[in-house]
Amino acid sequence: MLEVLNTGLQENRDVFYTLLRRLFLKNRPFLLQSDLREEFNALVGEYDQVDLADSTLGHFVSRLQEGLFRSPWVYFSVRPGVARLEYIRIHCESLIPDQVSISEFLQFKEMLADRTEAPQPVLEIDFAPFGRGFPRLTDPRSIGQGVIFLNRQLSSDMFNKPHEGMEKLLHFLTIHAIEGQQLMLNGPFRDVKAFRQALHSAISAVEKQPQEATWEKIADKLNKLGFAPGWGDNAARMTETMNLLADILEAPSPSALEAFLARIPMISRLLILSPHGYFGQDNVLGLPDTGGQVVYILDQVRALEREMYQRLARQGVHVTPKILIVTRLIPDAGDTTCNQRMEKVSGCENTWILRVPFHKPDGAIVRQWISRFEIWPYLESFTQSVEREVLAEFGGKPDLIIGNYSDGNLVASLLSQRLRVTQCNIAHALEKTKYLHSDLYWRENESQYHFSCQYTADLIAMNTADFIIASTYQEIAGTDETIGQYGSYRSFTMPGLYRVVNGIDLFDPKFNIVSPGADADIYFPYTDHERRLSGLAPEIEAMINGEATHQARGNYLVKDKPLIFTMARLDRVKNLTGLVEWYAASERLRKVANLFIIGGYIDPALSSDHEEQEQIRRMHHLMDTHKLDNEMRWLGMRLDKNLAGELYRYVADQRGIFVQPALFEAFGLTIIEAMASGLPVFTTRHGGPLEIVQHNRSGFHIDPNYGESAVELIADFLERCTEDPEEWTRISQGAMARVEERYTWKKYAERMMTLSRIYGFWKFVSEVEQEETSRYLQMFYHLQFRPLMWHPGEEN
Repeated sequence: MLEVLNTGLQENRDVFYTLLRRLFLKNRPFLLQSDLREEFNALVGEYDQVDLADSTLGHFVSRLQEGLFRSPWVYFSVRPGVARLEYIRIHCESLIPDQVSISEFLQFKEMLADRTEAPQPVLEIDFAPFGRGFPRLTDPRSIGQGVIFLNRQLSSDMFNKPHEGMEKLLHFLTIHAIEGQQLMLNGPFRDVKAFRQALHSAISAVEKQPQEATWEKIADKLNKLGFAPGWGDNAARMTETMNLLADILEAPSPSALEAFLARIPMISRLLILSPHGYFGQDNVLGLPDTGGQVVYILDQVRALEREMYQRLARQGVHVTPKILIVTRLIPDAGDTTCNQRMEKVSGCENTWILRVPFHKPDGAIVRQWISRFEIWPYLESFTQSVEREVLAEFGGKPDLIIGNYSDGNLVASLLSQRLRVTQCNIAHALEKTKYLHSDLYWRENESQYHFSCQYTADLIAMNTADFIIASTYQEIAGTDETIGQYGSYRSFTMPGLYRVVNGIDLFDPKFNIVSPGADADIYFPYTDHERRLSGLAPEIEAMINGEATHQARGNYLVKDKPLIFTMARLDRVKNLTGLVEWYAASERLRKVANLFIIGGYIDPALSSDHEEQEQIRRMHHLMDTHKLDNEMRWLGMRLDKNLAGELYRYVADQRGIFVQPALFEAFGLTIIEAMASGLPVFTTRHGGPLEIVQHNRSGFHIDPNYGESAVELIADFLERCTEDPEEWTRISQGAMARVEERYTWKKYAERMMTLSRIYGFWKFVSEVEQEETSRYLQMFYHLQFRPLMWHPGEEN
């Protein structure tokens, strides 16, 4: 981008000089991408040069991410493309630009934040050197497809170093067992050549059997050849699996390697970690720190358990899989089950919620709920307790550990290091992209949010994980205009604490996109009348058109208008009050539709969350100020899933829409649920919904920062639907088709189980080379994270 800027300066030096002067006159040390573009666009209008926006200089400005200003210097971070950043420094008088390093850019940023004239000594974090010997992607389009790249790498290594690669694969199969049962191979083979001979003899023996013949029918012959159960539940399946391995030994290919590894029965004990919030099956949604992540995990385990049963059975392994969801036990849990140690997950055979309490330093149990921002001091002792209880419940080590969110991922990292078990991370919604400059001004936010702990824990967990699951591409790498959640950890600074030069490599093959789905038994099309829960209709009618109560405010004067429906936690990021404000300000929208909101409580005294209390008061203020009680209905209640599913369909019956107005949404399960039910959706363009929804095909994108344009888009659609009902049907059908194509739990579970096997094998063959990274992470944990865990003023 330096060459682009130099060319732009040659063409429009005066424009750029004027732009810099105007930016300096703002007297702000930090300017965001939107600030820089807005000032340039204003300048374009004043110069009355339409082609200036499309000039080389205009292209450079369009790629700016951030500007740092202290006369006579300006520093820019520039984004040439997705997942790439460059840093440029310019003297505002000479206009001579030069490229600077990440470290120099961050150092200047620290000086501005701390208002110092000289750089201060600070710890610099750089994980890049530890990845020098490991394969990495090169094309940004391949980010999130790590397993495809890894399969190519593994098969290439086996092809180029056949003896070494085949020895590792043979060793991996030889030591493989589940719950003490030896699988795949049980005999000592002198070398790979001897194994290949045995494999061909085994294939010949199996092919002579009837296709439906079980392992027991062939066991004697195969045992003598050194083979154990796990190849298949019948002769046909065994032949397929053995031939896949024979193909790999002959000429390794990525597809054959993935197909073979996917069949190895490696996972029977699965551990899932989700410490914060109220994790339960009933009466928890809407409570502080409790929302989509709980729904995600419960739906996830039902699909994973089915997949685990099917895969083990298909490989002829007679083992009952078990899943443990480990969360925090909360003795003072209200009307929830979060004070119960064990709770079986409904719809599962052998999946349980295991709750482990937090302990104070003196050993006393912490009885009350604690915010996700405050739980860091308890996680180390929590991990030790979890290890003891999990080993007892499983009767051994888990085969795979899945962490959720920052706290669960940290606990997963500690456990996976201690137990030497494959670790998967799922971020859900990292906080760093939610709060502007939260890293830069971490000290000002420390007493409330403790970002120092959170961001340090995120760095440790990301670099420890064997593989990371993201719901969308943008979650990792962002878009052409925005940096993704993981991308925000690539380089940043927390002045006075540490400076991250290379925190996470977006081109690391550990990243994979595996999108969750909606429970197809709950969220199905409104047109599927045979499965509709018609008995809920009176209850839903009362919810929408009933009188005002302690759980409801508002009563529609005109009841036959379509509904603009939204449902979410009542916090600032979800922006429900923003939607109300848009609606209140639009006579056009109020004329064509009623507004229906489910979120939070009606009485702020019922909430224990300060942010939610503030949003409740704001909601009342908006309704009072704009006299919305005859056009808006607000319910402060939590719905069970069946009721929620039928409510989506009820709104669809009335030709309504679903609006998700969040300032940012990592994924958006409610969007998937609404689409699966047949509701046209209008979703934030900031986050996962940008990928979920195809604009004007399966829904619409709105920008919550520009409420007027969002209102116009919604009003235009509703008016078109009034004139032509087929318009509503077109988007409804597009939404249902999109979910069926991309967002089902069955597809999710299949991919997760395949990934766990491939990364398990990768961990096995590369673990020796990762010792240096492990040591660095241990130092970072003990020297940096542990001193941060105990918040100032607390007992250490």
